Amino acid sequence: MTDRSNELTAWDRDHFFHPSTHMAAHARGDTPTRVVTGGEGVYIVDRDGRRSLDAFAGLYCVNVGYGRRQIADAIAEQAGKLAYYHAYVGHGTEASVTLSKMIIDRAPQGMSRVYFGLSGSDANETNIKLVWYYNNVLGRPEKKKIISRWRGYHGSGVMTGSLTGLELFHKAFDLPRPPILHTEAPYYFRRADRSMTEEQFSQHCADKLEEMILAEGPDTVAAFIGEPVLGTGGIVPPPAGYWEKIQAVLAKYDVLLIADEVVTGFGRLGSMFGSDHYGMKPDLITIAKGLTSAYAPLSGTIVSERMWRVLEKGSDQMGPIGHGWTYSAHPICAAAGVANLALIDEMGLVDNARETGAYFRAALAEALAGHRLVGEVRGEGLMAAVEFVEDKDDRRFFPAEAKVGPRLSAAMLERGVIARAMPQGDILGFAPPLCLTREEADTVVAAALGAVKAVAAEL
Repeated sequence: MTDRSNELTAWDRDHFFHPSTHMAAHARGDTPTRVVTGGEGVYIVDRDGRRSLDAFAGLYCVNVGYGRRQIADAIAEQAGKLAYYHAYVGHGTEASVTLSKMIIDRAPQGMSRVYFGLSGSDANETNIKLVWYYNNVLGRPEKKKIISRWRGYHGSGVMTGSLTGLELFHKAFDLPRPPILHTEAPYYFRRADRSMTEEQFSQHCADKLEEMILAEGPDTVAAFIGEPVLGTGGIVPPPAGYWEKIQAVLAKYDVLLIADEVVTGFGRLGSMFGSDHYGMKPDLITIAKGLTSAYAPLSGTIVSERMWRVLEKGSDQMGPIGHGWTYSAHPICAAAGVANLALIDEMGLVDNARETGAYFRAALAEALAGHRLVGEVRGEGLMAAVEFVEDKDDRRFFPAEAKVGPRLSAAMLERGVIARAMPQGDILGFAPPLCLTREEADTVVAAALGAVKAVAAEL
């Protein structure tokens, strides 16, 4: 290690507060520091020259892959012309206006306007406020509760962390906060009644949602939020019939639907949006990660025409809306978004996610589904997960202290592939860049098989 590398390591441990990190262990030097210096396609390279196939696309976000000059050049050109101007009181830039049109052109039918932020968390904060505003305009001040799902992920703020349904994001933060509620996760593998078919389990989830709405009072329940596919909660596609049955309940009680497409938007499932993939008709859609492939921070709330008409009425009643971020529609980020969406089309990445994703999931299942420790191989598009169990026959899970998931992800990294150990279970998650080839998919599968064999031998 060079003197510079030693210096960076010391600075990292002494000054850098990492998210989602064991703080004390890292400060002591018990966990590694990895300084990433470059990337190309599906690979990243660190300061020590180690090259790794990133089978999680950063955090499900580098959809077009690393090192795309078209996006870097668009960022540089915009920075040279106009690095910043705000979007308040009717101001915009060519990039922000163009990107808005490109998003609506790709969005599900019935969507109307885009409000920009910087992260999925702040976009869901915007969604919460718009839901409350909407009901105030309609004279329904009591209709404010928002129902999320256990194991859903919707952000790390106070309200968005409350929407999230994972213990890690609640523990020690006094979350969740009202008026957020949680209902059954659409997690068929972990269903309590194993005799249920997928359709029966979907009906069970819809029934539990209706029970909650009736118990709380339909006049108090404003919205339901869900990811088309559960992401951080385990990469779990919905069981058969789920979204159809859930939407029937929402329509019955005039409850808005928020589709959190931070992960699934812009091609991840082999469709431009997960809402179209599963026949969802949302009132609001949350977007972020794939919007710029994380080349610059940008998020958005896509507002339906139905909601937009009410928001306009609110402005006529109350004046300009009192909601805004300094960096909303930041021109550099918007320029990255324009170039990124054009590149997704040019490279045919939505089709590749569907076709190579199917190949990858089939290869993963063929290699691992029969292993004694593998409970399930699942996924959709270029999202996949392998869930591990201590006993396959009775679906008995490992104790948390065994740290099987983290050990598997570490074993994969030793084999040159990055996969993610998902929280609240022993689950290896995969969400590679949408430019993944079949040969690269084979590399991921081989590393996964090697890691599973190695960890199984230790256990």
